[in-house]
Amino acid sequence: MDPKKIEQIARQITASIPAGVREAADNIELKVKQAVQSQLGKLDVVTREEMDIQQELVMRLRKRVEELEDRLDALDGKSNQE
Repeated sequence: MDPKKIEQIARQITASIPAGVREAADNIELKVKQAVQSQLGKLDVVTREEMDIQQELVMRLRKRVEELEDRLDALDGKSNQE
């Protein structure tokens, strides 16, 4: 996940904490950021680039399957005519 997005999430969580509590824990943003990164690290996620690559691969495979199905249908049609 994008480090900037993680920092944004950590800042939003930190901002929602009352000022007195925030002052008591100078490093709360760092701890929140670490916790978010840790939890996101446990998730089975892929980058947008990886997703786009897989999507392109699936599209090419789908096209190839359709071509093979068309060829098979054509061959079946020829064998039925004989």
